[in-house]
Amino acid sequence: MIQLQNISKTFRIAKRQAGLGRAVKALFSRDYETVHALRDVSFTIGPGEMVGYIGPNGAGKSTTIKIMCGILTPSSGTCLIHGRIPWQDRLRHVSEIGVVFGQRSQLWWDVPVCDSFELLREVYRVDAKEFRRNLDELVPLLDLSEVLKTPTRSLSLGQRMRCELAASLLHSPQILFLDEPTIGLDAVSKIAVRQFVRKLNQERGTTVILTTHDMQDIEALTRRIILLGKGRILFDGPLDDLKKRFPGAKTITLEYRGNAPSILPGVEILDSRDGRLVLKVQPTRGLVSDLIAHIASQVQILDLSVAGASAEEMVAALYKEYAI
Repeated sequence: MIQLQNISKTFRIAKRQAGLGRAVKALFSRDYETVHALRDVSFTIGPGEMVGYIGPNGAGKSTTIKIMCGILTPSSGTCLIHGRIPWQDRLRHVSEIGVVFGQRSQLWWDVPVCDSFELLREVYRVDAKEFRRNLDELVPLLDLSEVLKTPTRSLSLGQRMRCELAASLLHSPQILFLDEPTIGLDAVSKIAVRQFVRKLNQERGTTVILTTHDMQDIEALTRRIILLGKGRILFDGPLDDLKKRFPGAKTITLEYRGNAPSILPGVEILDSRDGRLVLKVQPTRGLVSDLIAHIASQVQILDLSVAGASAEEMVAALYKEYAI
């Protein structure tokens, strides 16, 4: 169980303008600016939940993650994870969490991956039998058998990220923090990582907090999202509720046989070629079924698909609404 109540965090940052003269002056007198990274952030995440923690750059996402990991101490508020305060009981706390940062590595750069895993076993004091059991399960799931004896510096980005996931799970954590876990990955690697995280949650009941700008990760893995903006929570709820709040336009793609059909007024044509149409219908322009019936009365429809607004479009609409 993760409970945050009225968490706030401020930083005091020294400011200096460019130029040698101002640099010398700053040695004796500095101007400071107070930055409010988090303002009264409160939420609860239950065991086994997968939650998308999203927001624009500078919203306070990484600060929140660092507080929940025990790296930072908040300026005010309370944070309890399994009944413990992370920054006060760090040794016990870190033994129950796993963290993957997409742009930082926990693997040793010049040694084989398997040696990094052994070092992490010693760091976390994992029992040899538990370590071997976890490794035997993770290696085939993440397809690591061919890279275990390869130095980290020689791995591709996709291979390294799969190794990072394995490294974060060797000590059987109950909570997994994923910060941009698919950044820079190709489509095949992204799908592999998503499938693994989903299976981990289903089979082990691991709680997953996912921080990412890739809304396809959010749609594929989470049902609940927490949207942060300017240090405040703007939305906390199911992704389906967000879809109801911002229904957005429908995109209709159809293949047909016959002459090009006429289209109802107000419908935008995104693509038109022989036997194929892609249309965009705003929710204020009437029912999609009326448009389909209108086209079906003129041509024979061979194939049809209707897609709603993507999570990316809905989140962008929220950003616009809150001016962030």
